[in-house]
Amino acid sequence: MAGYDYVVVGGGSAGCALAARLSEDPAASVCLLEAGGANKEMLVRMPAGVGTLIKAKGKHNWGFWTEPEPHLDNRRLWWPRGRGLGGSSAINGMIYMRGHPQDYDEWRQFGLAGWSWDDVLPYFRRLEGHHRGPSDGLHGADGPLKISAGESDSPFHDALVEAGRQAGYPVTTDFNGAVMEGFGHYDLTIADGRRWSAAAAYLHPALGRANLTVITNARTTRVVIEHGRAIAVDYLVGNRPARVEVAGEALLCAGAVQSPQILQLSGVGDPARLRDSGVRAVHDLPGVGENLQDHLDVIMNWRCHGLTTAYSATKGLRQLKVGLEYLLRGSGYGRQQFLESGAFLCSRAGLSRPDVQIHGVLAIMRDHGKVQVKQDGFSFHLCQLRPESRGRVTIASNDPLADPLIFANYLSQPEDVRVMRECVKIGREVAAQAALDPYRDAELAPGAEVRSDAEIDAWVRRTAETIYHPVGTCKMGADGDRMAVVDAQLKVRGLERLRVVDASVMPTLVGSNTNAPTIMIAEKAADMIRAA
Repeated sequence: MAGYDYVVVGGGSAGCALAARLSEDPAASVCLLEAGGANKEMLVRMPAGVGTLIKAKGKHNWGFWTEPEPHLDNRRLWWPRGRGLGGSSAINGMIYMRGHPQDYDEWRQFGLAGWSWDDVLPYFRRLEGHHRGPSDGLHGADGPLKISAGESDSPFHDALVEAGRQAGYPVTTDFNGAVMEGFGHYDLTIADGRRWSAAAAYLHPALGRANLTVITNARTTRVVIEHGRAIAVDYLVGNRPARVEVAGEALLCAGAVQSPQILQLSGVGDPARLRDSGVRAVHDLPGVGENLQDHLDVIMNWRCHGLTTAYSATKGLRQLKVGLEYLLRGSGYGRQQFLESGAFLCSRAGLSRPDVQIHGVLAIMRDHGKVQVKQDGFSFHLCQLRPESRGRVTIASNDPLADPLIFANYLSQPEDVRVMRECVKIGREVAAQAALDPYRDAELAPGAEVRSDAEIDAWVRRTAETIYHPVGTCKMGADGDRMAVVDAQLKVRGLERLRVVDASVMPTLVGSNTNAPTIMIAEKAADMIRAA
């Protein structure tokens, strides 16, 4: 074979959507390379499996670590990223959020034609199989990504929304609707009690197409670039090297950590850094790996009573019961991820859009679930949506199997410190409301001893972690932006037949969970590629 028209590197949220859309043209040949496996296990299908998948390095999770973070007491932070078909959509919390319209209008103001809210909304509608339907013009009903309302019957979620109202905050009926700000219930990428990953939504229905080849357990080592164009992709199956020829375009969809890693291994990046890592530079592009942004998160915990939490639902032999009930009948607590309510709020007056997000969790969460707290309780995840801090991802050596170095550089800017402090104050304010009186017991974290601004700041430094939304490391930028890696068509600047299509191209971090925006980028890219 002379080569594939499209070689898609990475079978995650973007890669599954892109490969499926491009293979809709029977005249186009598409090859998808995925480093992990098929992700068919019940643990992936079952929404309640998220607690296990997030915390464990292995076949479903790359399990990266940052380098010591200088503004977080020099801690190395755990960075889960999905491995296998579906990528991070196969291990995430299944929250469906698109971001604020101003997030995308801001991209257009950077000079990125075609990326305003009005430009991207049709692609969100196209991807959605939304339970709300298309009546308001903001949602789609016939798209591949099934989106449902939560089905928990716990009084906790309604009580959290009412507590927000009592604290003086707005209430919204649809975070992805006309008004984002306020407390409300999340929409979920769950279909009839089953995780609806990008693989389930896009790839599985396309697997029977003769023009689509999917190769799993294929670890990409580099894109082969000759005379300024991508001609092939090298990969490993076990220890055996292999190559797939590129007749049309190579499309990097490996995510905010590994798309820049693959570019750097291919000789694309800052020449000095590449030389220091033992890689010969083939194309000078200093922005590769720079501009890293992520949502930093703190988790506040309260002991509770009168609620069935994740702990009481699964303790002891009940965990086996939950698994069997789900396996045999598709019913029970296995259908839930215990996270169905939350909020988008402003940390101070005068903001045009929320800069704080709350996820209300019916469990006591500590350190990504790695620390088991054997009692009933609830937690608030609180994160800053618009960080000013910037980090980078860079290779450590020319070894393609080595993890890249992640310098998130959290809290390097004073505004980020302020917002995280306000997150704690907002969390306490909401938890103290009468609506939660029937359930709330003692505050476990930060705890009563943490009161002053200095004490809160110190607690944030000791405990804050990622909430799994890294973006920006292959930045999309306009002509004249030397740090831009791709243009508005997602083409790698200065090279032919090579694009990046994933969360790494976001110039700024959207103010929400990032799975849906990543799929939107792939939907839009498919149209741009076909039009070319």
